[in-house]
Formats: sequence, structure tokens, C-alpha cells
Amino acid sequence: MNAIYDLLKPIDFVIVGIYLFILIAIGYWVSFVQKKNKDENLFLADRSLGWASIGFTMWGTNVGPSMLVASASIGYSTGIVAGNFAWYAFVFILMLAVVFAPRYLGANVSTLPEFLGKRFGENTRNILAWYTLITILISWLSLGLFAGGVLIRQLLGFEMWLSVIIMVVVATLFVIAGGLKTIAYTSVFQMLLLIAVSLVLVGIGVSKAGGIMAVYEKTPKHYWNLFLSANDKDFPWPAILLGYPIMGVWFFCTEQSMVQSVLGAKSLKEGQLGANFIGWLKILDVPLFMIPGVICYILYPHLKNPDEAYLVMVTNLFPPGMKGLIIVVLVACLISTIGASLNSVSTVFTMDIYIKKYKPEATNKDIVRIGRIITVVGALLSVTVALAIDALKDRLNLFNVFQSVLGFLAPPMTVAFLFGVLWKRTTAKAINYVLTVGTAFCLVVGILYLWVIPSPVWPHFLLLSFYLFVVLSAMTYIISILDKKGALQLQQATYFKSAGKPDKQVWVMWGLLVAVMVTLYIVFNGH
Repeated sequence: MNAIYDLLKPIDFVIVGIYLFILIAIGYWVSFVQKKNKDENLFLADRSLGWASIGFTMWGTNVGPSMLVASASIGYSTGIVAGNFAWYAFVFILMLAVVFAPRYLGANVSTLPEFLGKRFGENTRNILAWYTLITILISWLSLGLFAGGVLIRQLLGFEMWLSVIIMVVVATLFVIAGGLKTIAYTSVFQMLLLIAVSLVLVGIGVSKAGGIMAVYEKTPKHYWNLFLSANDKDFPWPAILLGYPIMGVWFFCTEQSMVQSVLGAKSLKEGQLGANFIGWLKILDVPLFMIPGVICYILYPHLKNPDEAYLVMVTNLFPPGMKGLIIVVLVACLISTIGASLNSVSTVFTMDIYIKKYKPEATNKDIVRIGRIITVVGALLSVTVALAIDALKDRLNLFNVFQSVLGFLAPPMTVAFLFGVLWKRTTAKAINYVLTVGTAFCLVVGILYLWVIPSPVWPHFLLLSFYLFVVLSAMTYIISILDKKGALQLQQATYFKSAGKPDKQVWVMWGLLVAVMVTLYIVFNGH
């Protein structure tokens, strides 16, 4: 397929120019004109968030341009089986609500490293800072940059190396012009616009395909199964059943960006209902983000690259002008993610590592200098990792690239929090080992699997994630049992009590959600 750039009309470029001008203008106002309250601290919104704000915030964190493009790609290739990554998540969101949230709120912490730091000591907290740095660099920055490179390559026909460099440079220019603040300022509007676009896209696509029944009849029947055979090369059911929980616990129960809004709940009940609300919102992921790919399979069945499915639908079904608007919103959101991730890498290293461990007396000038250096280093590293990830494109679908990379990051954190929260005899030594040696081991296995020895003899990446979890769990258990000194220290340590039990309304809402999810799994199987 030719670059999508060739399909755009002059009105599309006019819309792109106007949109970017408005973003930069508002960004200048936000950065240099608007008065600021220096004492304002919105980190946890003064613990005033209600259930609706929590649910929308968590879903918004999980929804983005890379998800739209990747979900449509996997929908085009395999149907709705990858919907398990959205619908199966209700189990782990329930765990967040009834297992983790009561302990997080009972500990009265602002961050999850702080939680494990209170449980196991400052060494654990410091190790988690490095772990966080690695995960932000890989999971948010490099994968975001890779997704942005895929979009730029589709739009302009550039090589990936040039595409990712353009994304890094543009993100930097937006920061200089106030654009990053602008996009943060308008992030809710852009998220709602992307969701609305997908809804309209599905409606137009279903109509073009001949109706809902026509969509079902014109696709292979297995496209409508959530569980495929154990021999399926893409998503065998044992891999999903055993492997996805490792990623699910990590992402929904221990990832700071996801759990942040629950920590800011005005009460445990609101936090638990907010988690329930995102469970309902996740149901929309399949019809909004994967079905466009399924419809694209019907309307444009000969795509050489399924990763183009979403933009092919946008450019072929939307009128001139709207195409340009949607494309610039996609790119703007990706620039926001990349810029915010660069900022996060800089902040974590500067504040949690450099100042805390190496130079507590650092001046503001030192902090700014180190922050800028780390931003440049982070950008260079992320470009390298993004180009390495691009080397996987001939073996893995865009969606599976994301999930496989995350699958190797998840086991150490999942083990650390499950043992830390559920087993009182877990020692600091065991957790520190799993977060250092365990993380290094998982990264080595991931590199071997993805780049060094890409061989069919490996198990599915989700099963491999499960096996890594089992190995790290065994290591944590054995070290804790043998660590007599650590066991003595545990007697003086704080083990957080629950902030309370779910009340009747919480259980009713979760009961309804579980019933709906079980029904969906029955309906979307056996085809």
C-alpha cells in the first residue's frame, strides 16, 4: 500500500495546520501566560476522587492511539480472541478492588514503591526506583515511540529509523513550545474524540459491510471465539488462561499509572466502585477497537500489513478534512505519551536515584542539568530499543509485539506484590532478589526469545511469562524460608491491615459485572 499521505486532500492539511497552531497557542498560554498556584499539589487530588473519576481515569490511561492501531491490527488478523486482554482483565481489576486496594489505602501511601518500602525497607524502595526506570523506558517510552514510528511510516512512507527520530524531535519541539502541557491540558478531549471516532468508524464500517449479520457471516467463524484450540499458533487457550494473569496482575494491580487514581479515592468504597466501573468500560474495548479491524478484513481483505488496518479504515471511510483531523489527533496523542515518558524517566532518575542516593545537597541548577542530560540519554536509548523492537515486525503482529515485551517485564513485579501482600513470612531479602536477579533473568530470557534465538521450539510468550512467574515464585518462597535473619526482622516490621471490607453495594456491582462477563464468554465461544 502507498503512504496514506498520498490519499489526503488539501483540506486535510489545512485542518492539520489549524489544529497544531491551536495546540501550540494554547500551550504558550498555559506555559507563560496563565497564573499558577505554586502550592498546588494534585498528585492524589487530595484524596477526593469519586468512582466515576477513578474509572474514567484508569480507562483513559489504558486507551491511546497505539492501542487503537494495535487492536485493529490483531482484529484484522485473528478476530476477537485478543479481546481476552480486555475482558479477562475483570478478574485482576476485582483483585485490585478487594485484595490490593484495602491494603494500599490502609497503608496511607502515595506511591507503590512507598508501599513496598514501608513493608520491606528503603533498599526495596530504591530497587523499585530502578525497576520503574526500566519499565518506563521500555514499556511506555520505547513502545510508544515504536507505535509512533509505525504511524509516521504509514502516513509518510518513511523508514522506521527516520520515523522514530522525527517523533523524538517533534516531541522535544512540542515541549519547548509548551505543546506537551497543551496536550496534557486537552488529553480528556482528545481521548473522547478518539473513542467517538472509533464508534463512528464501526457504524460506517458495519453499514458498508451490509449489517451486523453480514459482518458475522463474511468472516471466518473462529474470529468470534475468545478461546481457540491448544494448537493455535497465535493464541492457544492455555497460554491465555495461564500467562495473561501475570501481565494482568502487574498492569492492573501494581502499575503506578493505573493504580494512581484508586490511591486518590476519597474512600475505600469509592475506590472499589471505581475499579468496578473500569471493568464495565473495558467491555467497550472489543467493539470500539478490535471490531474496526474485523470489518477492515471484510472491506479490504488483501492488506499486506494488518498494522495498517485502522488508518486504512479512517482514510477510506471518512470524508476529506475529518481524515486530517483524526490523523493529527493520533499523532498529537502519541507525542504526548512520548514526551510524558521522557519526563518520567528524567524525574524518576533525578529525584529518586540521583538526589536521594548520590547528591542530596543538589542545587536546583544541578537538578535541571541532570534532568536534561537524562532526557537526552533516555531519548537515545528509546530510539535504539524502538528500532530493535521494529526488527520483530516480520515475526510478530504489532499487538503481539506489545504484549510479548510486557510479558517479560511483568513477572518480577507480580511476584513481589503477590507475596508482599498475601504472605506475611515474605522477607525483604527475597523481594530484593526477585526485583534484581529476577528482573535481570526475565530480561535476558526476553532478549533471547525475541532477538537472539527466535525459534519455534520456544513456548508461546504468554506461557513463557507464566513459567518465569513460577520460577520467581519458587525463588521467593525458598529464600524467605531460609532467611532466618529476615524472619526475625519481620517480627518488628509493619504488616498493613486492610482498610476495610467491601460493603453490600460493592459486592452487588461486582456480582453483576461477573455475571455479564461470564455471559460474554459463553456467547463468544463455540463458533
